Amino acid sequence: MNGSFWKEPRLAGAVAALSIGYVLTSAASKALFDPSAQMPAVWFANVFAVALILRTPALGTLAGAATVFASALASNTVMGNGPAMTMIYSTANALGIGVGVAAVRWRFADTREFARNAVNYVQTLALAGLLAPAIAATFFAPLAHLFAGWPVPYSFGRWWSGDAMAFSLFLPVMLLASRETLSALSPPGVAIRLGLSFAASGIVVYLALTQFDFPFVLIQVPLLIAAWRARPFELALACLSTGGVLIGLAMAGLVPHLSSANDFQIAVGISVVLPFIAGLMVEESRRERRRTAEQEQFYRRAMMDSEIGVSIAELDGKIVRINDALAHMLGRRREDLEGVARWIDITYGPDRAIGTDMVKWVRETKSPNYSFEKRYLKADGIPIWARVSGSVVYDDVSGEPLYMVSQVVDIDARKKSEAAIAEAETRWNFALASAGQGVWDVDMRKGRTSYSVTWTDMLGYQPGELDGDTSRWLTFIHPDDRDRVMAADRAYSEGSAEFFEAEFRMRRKDGSWIWILDRGKVTERDENGRMLRAIGTLTDISARKETEQRLEQSAKDLTAEKERLRVTLESIGDAVICTDGEGRITFLNPVAEKLTRTPAAEALGRPLASVYHSVDEDTGETLTPADPGAEANARHSSRAVLVRNDGSRCSIREVMSPIRSANGASAGQVLVFQDFTDARALQRQLAYAANHDALTGLDNRASFMAAADALQFETRQDGARPHLAFIDLDRFKAVNDSSGHAAGDALLRKVAAAIRSVVRTHGKVARLGGDEFAVIFPACREEEALALTRAVVSAIAALRFEWHERVHSVGASAGLASLDDGCGSIDEVLAAADHACYEAKASGGGCVVARRLEPSPAMQQRAVSGTR
Repeated sequence: MNGSFWKEPRLAGAVAALSIGYVLTSAASKALFDPSAQMPAVWFANVFAVALILRTPALGTLAGAATVFASALASNTVMGNGPAMTMIYSTANALGIGVGVAAVRWRFADTREFARNAVNYVQTLALAGLLAPAIAATFFAPLAHLFAGWPVPYSFGRWWSGDAMAFSLFLPVMLLASRETLSALSPPGVAIRLGLSFAASGIVVYLALTQFDFPFVLIQVPLLIAAWRARPFELALACLSTGGVLIGLAMAGLVPHLSSANDFQIAVGISVVLPFIAGLMVEESRRERRRTAEQEQFYRRAMMDSEIGVSIAELDGKIVRINDALAHMLGRRREDLEGVARWIDITYGPDRAIGTDMVKWVRETKSPNYSFEKRYLKADGIPIWARVSGSVVYDDVSGEPLYMVSQVVDIDARKKSEAAIAEAETRWNFALASAGQGVWDVDMRKGRTSYSVTWTDMLGYQPGELDGDTSRWLTFIHPDDRDRVMAADRAYSEGSAEFFEAEFRMRRKDGSWIWILDRGKVTERDENGRMLRAIGTLTDISARKETEQRLEQSAKDLTAEKERLRVTLESIGDAVICTDGEGRITFLNPVAEKLTRTPAAEALGRPLASVYHSVDEDTGETLTPADPGAEANARHSSRAVLVRNDGSRCSIREVMSPIRSANGASAGQVLVFQDFTDARALQRQLAYAANHDALTGLDNRASFMAAADALQFETRQDGARPHLAFIDLDRFKAVNDSSGHAAGDALLRKVAAAIRSVVRTHGKVARLGGDEFAVIFPACREEEALALTRAVVSAIAALRFEWHERVHSVGASAGLASLDDGCGSIDEVLAAADHACYEAKASGGGCVVARRLEPSPAMQQRAVSGTR
């Protein structure tokens, strides 16, 4: 149980209540029911625990079982049971409670469902009060026989019947007890009635047990009578009272012919369970009757108070009931129609077949819903259009239709409006067809579009062949035009455009394409601004479009060549500047504008040198010719730097080509250049990376060896010579092993900085790899080299490296060797310094050992001959 448990007051209170309650109910069961027996006849501690855990959703099944186990250990210890039986009792009780709670929670997710009805209660009682005790008894009986010598049948029967009887008596009360049910007992009348019921039950129990041969049948009679009148909680109390009287009389020896305690427990359980189940069934029936009455009242008010006409009729059309709204719409009185008239009697003559056909369709298809439109006759004989939609009520047993419940809506005004619109459309369609205009009409209410004969004829379709889906016309539009047309369609549909107008291509039925001018306008919108209806026209403009396309193509051909040249120069990635024979700028493309930072409008007509000035990157020599005619041939440079008028620079690669006339005179020049800044920066970065250690920034081994090789043969004076120091860290591996490679890398950077701070300008520092460093002292005496090397070792030893609140210290050992041209190759000198470093480490570390190589014959010969 984690620490957060005690932050939940309700959960902590539940555990405390479970622990204390279990100990108290255990003691009560022992004290009330045969204190001398090892197993009381009624054990209501378990039913208390199961009910409390079930009613506390926050208390998990395992947590509840564990709490019961601990409480059972305490209560059994207090009762004087031995260690073995205490453990067996506690485990069996926790097992029975855990299984019961888990089974009930598996069956019912909602705690309110345990005793909602008879079926649920029987399942709860069977799982928690019968099955779970049986499993616990099966576990307990063999162990009780093994450790206490109790017969297995006796132990099993005593355990199971004691638990089952306790659940039968106490489970209903424990599940139903609440503030509401307890407060319902507070009125004096209820309390008196309950007290009289308890007294009557006690008298009947006493008389039945002492005077009749079949007492348990008679005992159930007052409980069954109470089941018809009492609420479930009152009935549960009555059953508990009756069971308590039975147990009390049995304990007093007033139950004759009692064959065994187990039989008596089972009989008592049945006597109180059956009436309670009957009471739950009665309560469920009572709730169902209330629910039915409420639903009937709801539907009656919904029908009678509705502003829409509602009717209930039999299948033969006989009117059973109508509401006031429908009677008012028909101009008739309800009493003249209900139970007297049939719908066909007040239906307009030409529409009578609609209703009979609908009833026939309902019988054949068994459809639950129907809808149709027809005209009825008002009391004054005037027909009125109505839309009828409703549901069919079928017999639950036979499946035959019984009633038709209909909603009747007055659509007379809409029908008349539609007729007037249809007549007007006929006139307009005739006029537009005569002018060669196709007409379309979109009705979003109906979800369909209709087209005039002229419209369909334009596309080669038959009249009515395209009517229907409001978006089908989009499928005829050329793919290249569709997005543009859809955008225009959305604009006028949503109201951002006043009308729709677009020119586009549409596909005819034969697959050919024609150009269309489509104009339209929204004629009706809803309260949210959404389009309800729109009307428009189509005109075939194919001939006009062909003429426009021919003119457009001619204009394109005239300008194509000029545009091609201009686009070529402006689109290439290189910067281009053109000058005339006098060196004045005549053309500057966008890339050149960007690199020179001079707009074309300012550069045109100016001398080239005032806009473009290039110099050699290494020497700084000016590359731009002062005389525009001086260059006889093309010149190129990959090491040029462009110096802008604002003083900024960028690396470029340039090619300057002269333009010559037919007689060889200078006609100008073309300068093509590229921004080479990134490429040269990359070259410098690669050169740096090739010669430096990535971790410390020192020279790497290759750079170091090259520098050493160059120094070995330099001429020196005054006994000064180059020296090579090889430095290896002491105790570095311990840092890596204890703090990781990240710490090792950080330490290496600090060591590199310490070496560099000592050497400064006196030598060249490199990292050879791992924790190995080297220093070249170019020209110094051996004493000076030793002093500097010892200073490096001391600086490293003085480092205090802190990593994650832990301080590390390392040391260093160093070997020193002279780098003369007579002392072998660079590898041999480095090996000598490495060997000297090894000797320094062998002597305890933290010191410097100097070693001088004797010239080898080969090196002496090379020194004499001057070869390398």
